Amino acid sequence: MKKLYCISIFFLLGAGLLAQEEMTVVWEKKLGHEIIWSGNSLEGENSYAASMKEMSLFENNTGNVIWEKTFKEMAPDLRKIDELIPFRASRTIFLFDRKAGRDQIACINLNSGKLLWSTDKYQDLTESSITYIDEEDCFAITLKKELVYVRAQTGEELWSTGKFKGVVGQYSYDSGDKTMVMVNFVPSALGALFSGFKNQIVRINMTNGEILWENTYIGRAEKKVITGEFIFELNVVDDKVFLRMNGMQVYDYNTGKNIWAAAFDFTPDRVVGKPIGVRDFGVYGAVADPLIDGDYIYVLDMINRRKQFVKKYHLHTGELVWTSPEIDDTKAIPGMSLVDGKIMLQIGGVVEKQYVTVDRTGNGITTTYTVEFENVKPCGIQCLDASTGNLVWESERFKKGITNGIVLGDNYIVCSGKELYSLDISTGAEKYSVPVSKGGVGLATQIQPFKDNTIVVIGEKGVSTFDAQAGDLLNSGKYRKSFLEGRVGDIVVMKTEKADIGTFDLNTCVYKDFKARTGAQHWLSTDGNFVYVFDKKVVTKLSTQ
Repeated sequence: MKKLYCISIFFLLGAGLLAQEEMTVVWEKKLGHEIIWSGNSLEGENSYAASMKEMSLFENNTGNVIWEKTFKEMAPDLRKIDELIPFRASRTIFLFDRKAGRDQIACINLNSGKLLWSTDKYQDLTESSITYIDEEDCFAITLKKELVYVRAQTGEELWSTGKFKGVVGQYSYDSGDKTMVMVNFVPSALGALFSGFKNQIVRINMTNGEILWENTYIGRAEKKVITGEFIFELNVVDDKVFLRMNGMQVYDYNTGKNIWAAAFDFTPDRVVGKPIGVRDFGVYGAVADPLIDGDYIYVLDMINRRKQFVKKYHLHTGELVWTSPEIDDTKAIPGMSLVDGKIMLQIGGVVEKQYVTVDRTGNGITTTYTVEFENVKPCGIQCLDASTGNLVWESERFKKGITNGIVLGDNYIVCSGKELYSLDISTGAEKYSVPVSKGGVGLATQIQPFKDNTIVVIGEKGVSTFDAQAGDLLNSGKYRKSFLEGRVGDIVVMKTEKADIGTFDLNTCVYKDFKARTGAQHWLSTDGNFVYVFDKKVVTKLSTQ
């Protein structure tokens, strides 16, 4: 089931070239309690809100309250509630009463608010240490010394194993023999829990927890700390296990033996600085994903900060076809594209940061979730021949700065922050250059593709769009200083440090505005059509259209 992403900080929209509009209120509902925790489900389903003592579930379509109960009613064994962890796919929510080594946990049915089971057996659990296995409606719970497997609806412990360390990452489930191939990882929130941790990829019998085979993998398995996407990929195809993580690693499905590998160790956290007082932190997009083209795969090899290469391998045998010339010292290579027999490399530029901060006040706990982007230098563009790996051309123009590069049709569009450039893929010659100032939204922080022939410029003071073929300005929406929070389809969300929220329609760059109180929580629906605002006791549903 798709999730909605919490944007519990604030967005900004100001006066633009077109008239400013207020977001339309679809409905507004006052609950019978304060809101400290909140969460959404898919449009047409439901959402929850909770204080330290009570919790409500309401319909997304209408705002009607389905149930409202005190925690004492739901979980009599819990004296207080310190934390909530929802698992929407299983329609459950975990309630925690933290007692310094004697944590009490209650698992609640989210649809009804009824207690399913409770226990004090599992200590120091966090959201990161619990993985829901949808195929069996079970939880894989990571403890310091073992992995425990329990039924989601009853809490029955089916098996445990001390042979698998860490949290269950991405997996591939075989319904025929009820086995699963999975990798382990340690989220930043659990870093101190495991001593002597090692990377493991295993095939496990899900009936009894028996490890059928075990091997190691190269790299660092991760899950984004806020939006939750895995930044690696695990697939089983024709008795081979393909693990795309900092390159590619291939294993025999039946035995677990290595078939071939083209992978490297890389620590993205070092690419940008970590903010002070952060609980969970991750950097993403610092190294471009491998490119698969027919029977071949192109992999960035970040051996170390002074030795970086592109390598071409045969996908099925792992035979090395060529190695590119060494790429000059760089912190990040976020972009790699294959176009018309050419490999386009973006060196430096925009990478993504996600982090969580927690503040404890007299009113409870305030958790802030931040998704933002940072520009990394040094920067440049290189073009390699896909047949030989030889350098075809290199542009010196972007040494001083770059946001990112994108492919639109036969155009390779690069933004320096001040200018948009369309480069000829074969020669590197400029087809055109256009100042982003034409859009009136300040310096560009990044560019994105939209439809077949439109460049979206995310500026310091708004959003504008340009025609990719000619470089002509199409639309613009100008407002106060802000930065990108996220995008869903045609909708872009911008924010500032103040409590305003707003959304842009990329077809017109018309935006809508809503001013919310500082400290309010916000959720954007998966389709981008609605924003839910949780403020004190009031829930407001707003239309972005």
